[in-house]
Amino acid sequence: MVRKKTKSVNKENEKVFKNRPPVVVILGHVDHGKTTLLSSIRETDLTTKEYGGITQHIGAYQIEHQGKKITFIDTPGHEAFAKMRSYGAKVADLAILVVAADDGVKPQTKEAIQHIKAAGIPFLVAINKTDLPGASPDMVKAQLAQENVLVEGYGGNIVTVNISGKQKKGLDELLEMILLLAEMEDLKGSNKGELRAIIIESKLDSKRGIVTSLIIKDGTLKLKDEITVVNKNQKVFTNGKIKRIIDDKGRSINKAEPGRPVEIMGIKKVVSAGLLVKLLEGKELKKTKVVKKITRKIVKKEDEDKEEKKKIKIILKADTFGVLQAIKASFSEEVEIIHSQTGEVSESDVLLAKSTGSVIIAFNVNMSSPVQKLADMEKVIIKKYRIIYELLEDIQSQVLKILEPTIDEEILGEGKVIAEFKIKGNHIAGCRVTKGVINKRNLIHIKRGDKIITNSKVKSFQKKKQEVQEVKVGDEVGIVFQKDVDFEKGDVILSYSKK
Repeated sequence: MVRKKTKSVNKENEKVFKNRPPVVVILGHVDHGKTTLLSSIRETDLTTKEYGGITQHIGAYQIEHQGKKITFIDTPGHEAFAKMRSYGAKVADLAILVVAADDGVKPQTKEAIQHIKAAGIPFLVAINKTDLPGASPDMVKAQLAQENVLVEGYGGNIVTVNISGKQKKGLDELLEMILLLAEMEDLKGSNKGELRAIIIESKLDSKRGIVTSLIIKDGTLKLKDEITVVNKNQKVFTNGKIKRIIDDKGRSINKAEPGRPVEIMGIKKVVSAGLLVKLLEGKELKKTKVVKKITRKIVKKEDEDKEEKKKIKIILKADTFGVLQAIKASFSEEVEIIHSQTGEVSESDVLLAKSTGSVIIAFNVNMSSPVQKLADMEKVIIKKYRIIYELLEDIQSQVLKILEPTIDEEILGEGKVIAEFKIKGNHIAGCRVTKGVINKRNLIHIKRGDKIITNSKVKSFQKKKQEVQEVKVGDEVGIVFQKDVDFEKGDVILSYSKK
């Protein structure tokens, strides 16, 4: 009896957790054939012919190859990809870097490489236009090696496939490699778990109203579901009730499971690409409600972001290659250069800075008004310089703040926690002032050993049961902090002000 029960549980688990179709994005330099490749792959899909060749352009589509499904994001270009990633969502599982065999690695190829690396997803290289005169796949592989993209045969294991998107040559091998890479990643989706879908497009249609395209990553989206749209920090943007679901073949369907791209109607506002769609926990959305359940991957990413704050991330733009190299050589190891290039600051730079949490350093270069507006909208910092030593001094001051967080602070007073007690629900620190003066209005660090464990402000300051504003060396005072602080006897109280 026990054995039969165990088998039943395993079968149920297999139904809930199963491999889902990979979501693939195609990136590369302009005119290297991204759009043609997407169209050619779509035309190879036998299921499209089964439904009369009618397709719905919803920002993504799904094909079937060797009995397995693959979802392609139908918005080629790293700018669109970066917009989806700007809210921290992992939109794509895999990437295809397209490089023309007759043209080689170009500036936008390099930018695409940076975006793929920033996304942290595996990728393969499609060497396109191999049917043209002058095509040289070996030239492409050698140039990629210079960008630290090491393909098979050139010191690495990144797969390359020779194709011709226009002639539809090599597409079967490309699709096989995608499925192999997806199998290695072991992508799983739960059709019975919590709904998590990522928006890829949202627009106001003159006839249908607000239509939103999205890809289901986990759970199942059904007609009449009440949903909310949030970012990675669970800030609520809008909500709605699903009135219609349309697949990429133009068919109305009742539900969509992991890996499937669909277009929906029912969301109340046009929203940004990259936002998350989740089910409401109740029938009504409260504006102040915070959705508490978030996926493990998002939690992991936020933890990684906190760790990465120990370095200053920079996108560096300069007017000449010599100046670019000189500036890079002057940076310390606390500076991480996400991307560096000569020329003006572009929209792609802004979007890369947004998705990686970087600051753009622009030395002796300009930027257009639309780029500045995009930076303002995305809250990306762009620092402009004309003199190198001013740039280096500024970066050095930022490095010092990382190495010594209190570098721009003036310590006004110091005390030691000598007692800990509670009165009427208040957690009180009994302190003796050992240095300087501590004022009730000052900012407070609480230090344990060599480490500052938290920061706070003073709510109540009592000396001999009387409320006071200030205490000096030798005074003993009871402190109630504005937030409940986990202090201990022996901790040091530092009173400081910003310089």
